[in-house]
Amino acid sequence: MNINKMDLNLLVYLDVLLREQNVTRAANQLNITQPAMSNGLKRLRDLLNDPVLVRTSEGMVPTERARELAPIVRGVLLTLEETLQPNKDFEPSQSQRVFRIMASDYAASTLIPALLKKLRVQAPFSSLDIMTPSDVNFHDVENGKVDMAINRFDHLPQSFHQKTVWRDSFSCLINRQNPVLQSFNLDSYLKSQHIWVSKTGFGVGVGMDPKDVQKLGWVDEALAKLGKQRNITVFTRNYHVAMHLAVSIDLIATLPSRAARLYENDANMAIMDPPFAIPPIELKMIWSPLLHQDASHIWFRRLIAETAEELK
Repeated sequence: MNINKMDLNLLVYLDVLLREQNVTRAANQLNITQPAMSNGLKRLRDLLNDPVLVRTSEGMVPTERARELAPIVRGVLLTLEETLQPNKDFEPSQSQRVFRIMASDYAASTLIPALLKKLRVQAPFSSLDIMTPSDVNFHDVENGKVDMAINRFDHLPQSFHQKTVWRDSFSCLINRQNPVLQSFNLDSYLKSQHIWVSKTGFGVGVGMDPKDVQKLGWVDEALAKLGKQRNITVFTRNYHVAMHLAVSIDLIATLPSRAARLYENDANMAIMDPPFAIPPIELKMIWSPLLHQDASHIWFRRLIAETAEELK
């Protein structure tokens, strides 16, 4: 293969084809026609002397050589785009930039209000586009379509940049009329009815099984280590829903303390320490290597870090 005769656009085609594993979706991603993408796949097959993608009963699947090439091609393109990224000065006071954030409602309700106050003072003409974890995926972040994702993440691609926003403990949000407050201990906690809430990472959630402790998360894993299990009667992926449901007399919401403290001035609600140890969680912000050197992005993530530090 003579690289001097190679069309470097084929690397872009190969990268998108291997991620989408579908000619139509790859064409849509690059905003070209399906015949043009099909022609690009044919040229790649001729160039590499390899089918690249083969059709199976489960759809198009990459060949072994294509799987080996995928991380190499992705790395080359990321390095090239990062290197060519214009490094212009950023004037926040004049900018009309739209900053796009994927944030869980936990992050949105505890961090974003203070961030928005700073943004309105320092960058009054800019705006925030706040999306939920179900609105985007890792590809959107990786491709720079989303400036920042702020959430709790179990697993992250190694290519992403990341920074811990803060660590948070857990608290129990309980209606003051709930009899459990008369003697709040592990035994009374386990006899009560509970609201489960969690949303990490990206994507649309799936149904929960109360018996599948390994998928229930921090609170239930901590109980499992004690050989205990709580009585979960409501599952939700929304922290505000969980907190509103905790207004019910017989339901307990065990959730990150910063979220629980949103109700600290509500005379009807009590905030209690859990009657057992739960490891703290980490709220992280992650972003694409493509945006790492962008001046406006550097300013924005510093603003997020400053805001989080002031809230600690």
